[in-house]
Amino acid sequence: MADPLHVHFEDLEVGQVLQLGACAADEAAIELFVAHFSPGWDAAYGAPDALVYALWSRLAADKAAGWAQSKLLAVDGLRFMRNPPAGELLRGRMTVMGKDPVGDEKGIVIAQHDLLDEGGRLVFSCLTRGVFVRR
Repeated sequence: MADPLHVHFEDLEVGQVLQLGACAADEAAIELFVAHFSPGWDAAYGAPDALVYALWSRLAADKAAGWAQSKLLAVDGLRFMRNPPAGELLRGRMTVMGKDPVGDEKGIVIAQHDLLDEGGRLVFSCLTRGVFVRR
């Protein structure tokens, strides 16, 4: 694969797994998020679903910041499997599920995104469709 800061449509292969990095929601972040965005949520239950989504979104955006991806068309099929406790390390991965060239200049990449906890258990997953520039 090309330099990760210049990933084009042709650089990705169906079945390829890309690591998105890792992050943890610390106790202060969970409490602050709950106070502002999820009143009524008991922080003892762990990170609320919306924060889990925000953590994945940040990992995915950071990884794709320099990619030749012109637009994220869809994020769907969201599944929230568990609410990780404060401090738990979450690892993101993206699996290329399909590709569809659209003319000579762009193509659509369909990907499965997962957040896994320290034990390798699924915390969150979703499907994305993004437009990538072709070489």
